[in-house]
Amino acid sequence: MNLFDIIYDGQAQYLKRAEEMVAKVVAEKGKETPVKFPGTAYALPCIYAITGKKITNVGELEDALALAKEKIHRTNYLQDALDAGTAAAMCAEIIEAVKYVYEELPYEGRHVEDLNTTDVRYLGHITDAEVRNFGVPLVTDDIPGVAVIIGEAKDAETLAAIVKDYQGKGLLTFMVGKVIDQAIEQKIKMGIDLRVIPLGYEIESVIHVVSVAIRASLIFGATPPGDFLAHRTYTKNRVKAFVNVFGPWDNKIIAAGAAAIELGFPAVTETFINEVPTLLLHQPDNSKVVATSLEARNIKIKVTEIDCPVAVSSAFEGERVRKDTMFAEFGGNKTECWELVTTGELAEMEDHKITIVGPDIDDAMFAGKDVVRLPMGVVVKVAGKQMQKDFETVLERRIHYFTNYIEGAMHVGQRNIAWIRLTKEAFEKGFRLKHIGEVLYAKMRSDFDKVVDKCEVTIYTNAEDVKRLGEEMVKPIYSERDERMGALTDESVDEFYTCLLCQSFAPSHVCIVTPERLGLCGAVSWLDAKATKELDPMGPNQPIVKGEAIDERLGIWESCNEVVARDSQGAVEQVTLYSILEDPMTSCGCFECICGIMPEANGVVIVNREFGDTSPVGMTFGELASMTGGGVQTPGFMGHGRFLIGSKKFMSAEGGLPRIVWMPKELKDDVAERLNKAVFEMTGIENFADMVCDETIASDSEAVLEFLESKGHPALAMDPIM
Repeated sequence: MNLFDIIYDGQAQYLKRAEEMVAKVVAEKGKETPVKFPGTAYALPCIYAITGKKITNVGELEDALALAKEKIHRTNYLQDALDAGTAAAMCAEIIEAVKYVYEELPYEGRHVEDLNTTDVRYLGHITDAEVRNFGVPLVTDDIPGVAVIIGEAKDAETLAAIVKDYQGKGLLTFMVGKVIDQAIEQKIKMGIDLRVIPLGYEIESVIHVVSVAIRASLIFGATPPGDFLAHRTYTKNRVKAFVNVFGPWDNKIIAAGAAAIELGFPAVTETFINEVPTLLLHQPDNSKVVATSLEARNIKIKVTEIDCPVAVSSAFEGERVRKDTMFAEFGGNKTECWELVTTGELAEMEDHKITIVGPDIDDAMFAGKDVVRLPMGVVVKVAGKQMQKDFETVLERRIHYFTNYIEGAMHVGQRNIAWIRLTKEAFEKGFRLKHIGEVLYAKMRSDFDKVVDKCEVTIYTNAEDVKRLGEEMVKPIYSERDERMGALTDESVDEFYTCLLCQSFAPSHVCIVTPERLGLCGAVSWLDAKATKELDPMGPNQPIVKGEAIDERLGIWESCNEVVARDSQGAVEQVTLYSILEDPMTSCGCFECICGIMPEANGVVIVNREFGDTSPVGMTFGELASMTGGGVQTPGFMGHGRFLIGSKKFMSAEGGLPRIVWMPKELKDDVAERLNKAVFEMTGIENFADMVCDETIASDSEAVLEFLESKGHPALAMDPIM
């Protein structure tokens, strides 16, 4: 069979199975039975993007089959073969959707008898919230690419080496087939937080990673459903994915590969196949698969050499250290733990000086103890010709990320509420406290090389030193910084900053970052943007000289409008910084929260990304986000970061923070202190958060209103919001 025959035969196998499963589910469940993947606002996302049709019930699966058949034209032209691959993908999505009709979570767990392992979680469908969580690391290149591994490697050791290589480089890796069993055998750390994701055993489950790419186009790119050419262009240019096929391939795998190629994702096979230059490649040497794949997708990895016995990669950022795997712990309300970045004199410093003052975790005093518990104080001293005091907090926040990059380490919190855990496995591999210093040194010098010319790291573990320095040195510096930050307002500065990081995914989106309005992803403050401008003068954060305001109440500046119009390529001509009703700022899709008007309550609800239930406005976070992402302006709705909820500039044109009537409890508890303080200073109302309804009290409109009335919520007495 030639390549085209292989693709057509594979597509026919998908179609046959899809037709059989649809006929069965129609007969057994009825045409009106709902069909959907959990946690998405995009129905069956691939079919929705390709055809523009939302499939919502079992009967409409018959329509989806008909739409897939329209893609099949058996000729000897490459495009028709690729279209057959697209039809195969549509059939695969139908097959997977039927599984979710019969079981709410068909991929929740599986028993692997031959490996004596239970409850191996195959993820199957990835929710919209999880796709959005990938947004920031993808645009910042913390996730430089996406690998999809299919089949069965020649041995488990080979598979483990390849997966660990991708993981060490920070790639997001999806697995389909027996490679999952091989990864389990080799004890590869897997899960969505570790960026190694087992999708499923059957080849059809690969559609769930195709769905991730397609939803990136829908969510971040605001690409219209039904414009498949635009979706293909988006995924090819902006989603740096590729496919690795190990072991003998079959015709269904190659048909799936054709679907991937149509989206711009090259496939690399171990077993010989007739190549399509740059798209379908044969690489029999497993030691060269990673290099071949990265080169095919033009993914360039910046490698920083670090003296550390365990892996150091952004892929480990989500690793959690549980009590049963923990060897050592610092902070966490059991001991004192703080961290500080401070500026030294360049001439007086010794670069790469790492000092441990006090016992290390292998000290004899801990022999026989189940867990090593110590206080910890970390001082990172930096110096450089371009270094500024304002940058200290920017670098200090990176301690959290850099420590989490260490395999076997978990870092929570910052400043003097830091909490660090280390695993037994890391200790057994030789990890000691000096290696925390090595990681911090290497990352400070590589990531901030424009401003950091020298770096010293000192780690204190003597309780007396940690307490004394915390009181005499650390807390006064924190207090001085807090006063400085408290004085920073939108009125007190002459410049705002753009943030164009997300334009690699949302081309028409432009963030305006001000002292009182962080980037909507929650990751970029005004000081962050200022520091980034120094580090990368031509980068995504550029200053905007404010000049005179056109409208101070709405937050309109001519300078901001000019920059937004230029940087959005004319897609957006005017923005207001303080209104959600008149030309609100655009959203990319990776925002932490969405606020939307609840007219009957004369206020707004706020929903955070982690909340999966329906809000009082009748929509989930995903449904709200589908209206507001991708660089479009949606009056009445706005994406934003958590920190904005404590800002006096939050929708101040419409009355501000007192308009908030409902939030999920987790979000309300998280922001309560800042929110209460700001509202008290604005209105004199104490404990405002107690007046805000949440899902534990009510979520339907009538009950929410009853609660607000019982509390005398100020929004009810304000001027009509609309």
